[in-house]
Amino acid sequence: MESCSVNDHRYLGNKFTEVLDGKILIVDDEEANVRLLEQLLYQNGFRSVQWTTDSRKVADIYRNFKPDLVLLDLNMPYLDGVEVMEQLKEIESETYPSVVVITADNNEQTKIRSLVSGALDFVGKPFDILEILARIKNMLNVRLLHNQVNNQNKVLDQKIRERTQQLADTRLEVVQRLGRAAEYRDNETGMHVIRMSRYSSILGKALGLSEDQCELLLHASPMHDIGKIGIPDSILLKPGKLEAGEWETMKTHAEIGGQILSGSNSDLMQMAETIARTHHEKWDGSGYPCGLIGDNIPLEGRIVAICDVFDALTSERPYKKEWPVEQAVQELEDNSGSHFDPVLVRKFVEILPDIIQVKERYRDS
Repeated sequence: MESCSVNDHRYLGNKFTEVLDGKILIVDDEEANVRLLEQLLYQNGFRSVQWTTDSRKVADIYRNFKPDLVLLDLNMPYLDGVEVMEQLKEIESETYPSVVVITADNNEQTKIRSLVSGALDFVGKPFDILEILARIKNMLNVRLLHNQVNNQNKVLDQKIRERTQQLADTRLEVVQRLGRAAEYRDNETGMHVIRMSRYSSILGKALGLSEDQCELLLHASPMHDIGKIGIPDSILLKPGKLEAGEWETMKTHAEIGGQILSGSNSDLMQMAETIARTHHEKWDGSGYPCGLIGDNIPLEGRIVAICDVFDALTSERPYKKEWPVEQAVQELEDNSGSHFDPVLVRKFVEILPDIIQVKERYRDS
């Protein structure tokens, strides 16, 4: 029997250390064949070799050992080599199993069948020692390069995900700060938009909206009153009751908000635009700016209308005392079917314990 020295770089290449660390699994129903290959590999410096003569055990060994290369016999009892390769392809669903078929069946049809079934190389028995060592080395080199590229891609994907999340977080922070800016200009605290946005998300979930839709509600609703930045201070900050003309000007904040937020391809900004335009519409059509009636009012606008009013009623302002929760709920129920969607009011009352938890957690300082 010929042998190949560990130091013979003609066969092991410049990266022979990495190659010798490669994990090799030998599968052959003849133990003598397994022992021969195992001895050959160890003599030539390979450090991590496992084997089995039972093809039924290959899948479990493969999952635990995670070999870089499988030396596979073709004709075996229980499962033949092709059936084993089918199992390995299922395990390696995101990449591929690196398989070299070693068989005494050297006819052309068998070779083609092996390669079509997933084998990357084919060696006939009896094999030439130098040839099989060279093929093993080549397959391991290919596998190592594949693993390096795959790991680099995973690192790159992770960096892309992190960067995408950073951009999303930044966008949401800008959105939230815009909403808070509008509230501060109206002499309200930024906690109002935090509370009412969470109320809106909880109500949306109770109504059966998807997790993504509830997330959009959470982040879009803080901009409901962004249009107030277009209202003159003399009207917005007037301590007393507004005159009829002043009130008409104040009502334009809904349309102004819609215009500010319009024209975006973002789902978030599109929902924010809808909320800004429609959160003052009323179920009976007496709201503004469009006088929409019933279900013609977008659902997100109807949700925010209830949550915005509830939080306004239960919050202290320079011009009013904080209402008790029971009184605020009664106000919602009294206006159910006129101002508010009656179905949403009933659902809001059902989830009142969750609403109160949010209210207590985000109280005004």
